[in-house]
Amino acid sequence: MKSRIKENYNHTLYACFIGYIIQAIVNNFVPLLFLTFQREYGISLEKISLLITLNFGVQLLVDFLAAGFTDRIGYRICVIAAQLFSCTGLLALAFLPELMPDPFFGLLCAGIIYAIGGGLIEVLISPIVESCPTRRKKAAMGLLHSFYCWGHAAVILISTLFFAVFGIQNWRTLACIWAAIPLLNALYFTQVPIASLNEEGAGMTIAALLKTRMFWFMIVLMVCAGACEQGISQWASAFAESSLNVSKTVGDLAGPCAFAVLMGLSRIIYAKFSEQLSLYHYMFWCGLLCLISYLLASLASNPILGLAGCALCGLSVGVMWPGTFSLSSRNIPGGGTAMFAFLALAGDVGCAGGPTLVGFISGQAGGNIKTGVLTGIVFPLLLISTLLFLMKNRRAG
Repeated sequence: MKSRIKENYNHTLYACFIGYIIQAIVNNFVPLLFLTFQREYGISLEKISLLITLNFGVQLLVDFLAAGFTDRIGYRICVIAAQLFSCTGLLALAFLPELMPDPFFGLLCAGIIYAIGGGLIEVLISPIVESCPTRRKKAAMGLLHSFYCWGHAAVILISTLFFAVFGIQNWRTLACIWAAIPLLNALYFTQVPIASLNEEGAGMTIAALLKTRMFWFMIVLMVCAGACEQGISQWASAFAESSLNVSKTVGDLAGPCAFAVLMGLSRIIYAKFSEQLSLYHYMFWCGLLCLISYLLASLASNPILGLAGCALCGLSVGVMWPGTFSLSSRNIPGGGTAMFAFLALAGDVGCAGGPTLVGFISGQAGGNIKTGVLTGIVFPLLLISTLLFLMKNRRAG
């Protein structure tokens, strides 16, 4: 059995799919507890925003550093370390707040640990999948990114069920249960075959990449993709509970869970039809839908319409992240590991900046998350403008 695993790259894909589920756990379990942290520890919305900023900020730093050390250390060691950091961080989340004099400092320390794991996963999983000697790599990439969405939905559904049965006061137990998944996947990654992306040809140097004009347009798209996605996703649970005046169970299922399911469906559609679609046009229309969803969520007085805005945002952002990866691979051949690392870095800049802006403005508006969400329209507007510029220049060329 072990020998079959070690020779079969399908097992590599399965481990990578689980890796993106772990990424979803790292990014989306804690936001379900924002208002719980506020009640248990007396933490303000501004401080809670710092938890989001720290998570994606650390991931951003890891993305930057990984561009230099991944190829030297090797993918296997790095990806196993990513699973172990994620496991340790989730365990620390359960215990450190109670052990530290200041519970918020405990949350920050746990966040740093699991964010290191999340950052390594972000950098490593896509190039590992790209390096696998399998057919239909575009479909595999789209399917890979959809597993983040299914993981996101599973985190919400299982957490909601757990809280309904055992009570939200037992969230620490659930954190330990989630920690078992990266531990098991670390063991899986010790067995699967892993090829290096650079075995297929040397990638561009970082200096050459930074001098490429198209690279910077892709960076802007990735920043916008991360901000559009996480600007609502990170705040959807708290937004539904506090601003739309629905119960936590209803809010989590109709808000962030619907967001994740529709984002996953969007990525499955992209994986299936990527060869037939004009990706520039598809992303442009998704950008418009994202703008509409932000406006609907922030301006609608009816809770059903507000929740519909959250859900539609998931449908609109699904293609942005994998789509930008595909555009980058198409327009910057030979980008290699460095390109994937910098794209992940840019995405995490957006993932940190989007929800941080929403949280900061919400705090300044007296805890009104609707006002914060409204400011988030700057990101889909920038994405739409960038795509329009690129499409215009393609026609001119």
